[in-house]
Amino acid sequence: MALLTWDSSRYSVGVKSIDGQHSALFGLINDLHDAMLKGQAQSQMGPLLRKIVGYTQTHFTAEEKMMEEANYPGLADHKLKHRDLIKQVQEFSSRLEKGDAALSLDLMNFLRDWLTNHIQKVDHDYTPWMNQHGVH
Repeated sequence: MALLTWDSSRYSVGVKSIDGQHSALFGLINDLHDAMLKGQAQSQMGPLLRKIVGYTQTHFTAEEKMMEEANYPGLADHKLKHRDLIKQVQEFSSRLEKGDAALSLDLMNFLRDWLTNHIQKVDHDYTPWMNQHGVH
């Protein structure tokens, strides 16, 4: 059972490449959730979390580049939010790898909420600007 299901009507930011990246992040978080449900979390959590962090950083870089090219006025604030999100996920990943935390439903809910809230509350703010400046 998927933890996240991509729904364009709820999550689309009106930029096709960004929507594709967001959908891919949904898939990576679902992979981690599936591993947890199958009892494979201990063997797969490190590599899967590193993959999520790496892909998130790649996504944020691409998103910020698009915003910069469109002269998005909220770019500086958006970058700060990205840095904070990456820091939170990296800290949890580090704690997991040291054995200070366990992969649990709490982590899965955090990842789900982190991604969906960021898309729906932060990323949707740039949609009108990006679309008005030819980014679709």
